[in-house]
Amino acid sequence: MTKGSELDVLTRRQCLDLLQGPRVGRLVFTEDALPAVQPVNYRMWRDQVVIRVAGGAKLTAATHHQVVAFEADDLDADIHTGWSVTVVGHAEPITDVDELVEVAGTFVQPWVEGRREHFVRIATEKVTGRQFRSRAVPHYQGVPAGRDPQQSRV
Repeated sequence: MTKGSELDVLTRRQCLDLLQGPRVGRLVFTEDALPAVQPVNYRMWRDQVVIRVAGGAKLTAATHHQVVAFEADDLDADIHTGWSVTVVGHAEPITDVDELVEVAGTFVQPWVEGRREHFVRIATEKVTGRQFRSRAVPHYQGVPAGRDPQQSRV
């Protein structure tokens, strides 16, 4: 980090609030007994990370209730500010019809062609986050990197 930057450890609530913003993160799961990392679009729902999948290794991980990790961030490499949040928890498919109706109605469209008929939730069992900020910027304000903290206080 450059001189004048500070690192703040964020609370669970601050982390979950920050995850409401971006729509793309990275899912870390096991595929063929090896770690795999893939970008995914997601939504926060009931304080859980929800992704939409076609099937394959991500759905298999959820069906077997594997522990997975999810990371999202908003970083500005030019001014060395931003935040990063990591969630670790068990994945599971959403199968309850009422829950499926609720989550499907608010979910973003997949970025890639093809059907994505399965929703997977990641329990937020362990949530950690850090904010990188200039000394001139007050502690956590829920402000994405590169935005004026005076215009969007939480």
